Amino acid sequence: MTKADIAAEIAKTTGIDKANVLAIVENFMTVVKDSLAHGENVYLRGFGSFIIKERAEKTARNITKNTTVIIPAHNIPFFKPANCFKEEVAK
Repeated sequence: MTKADIAAEIAKTTGIDKANVLAIVENFMTVVKDSLAHGENVYLRGFGSFIIKERAEKTARNITKNTTVIIPAHNIPFFKPANCFKEEVAK
């Protein structure tokens, strides 16, 4: 399912214009991305949480040059689904 499909489904069930729904979906995603970029987690009760996970610095190997490379510590976005979300999908 794509972003356009989600907007079309919401527009169909709510009766709101598809263009307005698409703008709302885009703004939602922008707010989530901006919040995570500023280090704030986003919690949606009954759906899940968008959180930042911290990855520690580690060493890796470049097998083509046979050298070690240090990968610096960094943050990555992560989605953790709520328990009711996981149960619904498991059915």
